[in-house]
Amino acid sequence: MIDVAAAIVTNEQGDVLIARRKAGKAQGGLWEFPGGKIEQGESVEACLKRELLEEMNIQIEPVAFFGMQKHAEGDTAIRLIAYTAKYIAGEIELVDHDACDWVEPIALTHYLFAPADRPFVSALAASQSRLPEA
Repeated sequence: MIDVAAAIVTNEQGDVLIARRKAGKAQGGLWEFPGGKIEQGESVEACLKRELLEEMNIQIEPVAFFGMQKHAEGDTAIRLIAYTAKYIAGEIELVDHDACDWVEPIALTHYLFAPADRPFVSALAASQSRLPEA
């Protein structure tokens, strides 16, 4: 099983950062909460800081554990570990994604998310309002 971290990054307005995977990549065209594979010996928080800097050129501060989902597709099984995080600084520059958006939690359901992210989408959308800045 591969451990993967996902950041539910909020801005000052309580909107959540989402990103769409580039066509040609695994799950291309689907939206996700940004993050990536956790390296051996790396904490979830350190992974999220590293991945968002590498993939989006932004600095974040992980705040709290949000949830964990297991998902299997073909021969690949992942454990997706989500943390809420605060946007700190940086202009977004996309590397592994072709689009990103800041979205009110209730509007997340209007996007087609990767299967492992969908339970987090449901939980966030159920909040019916913007999240306080993490």
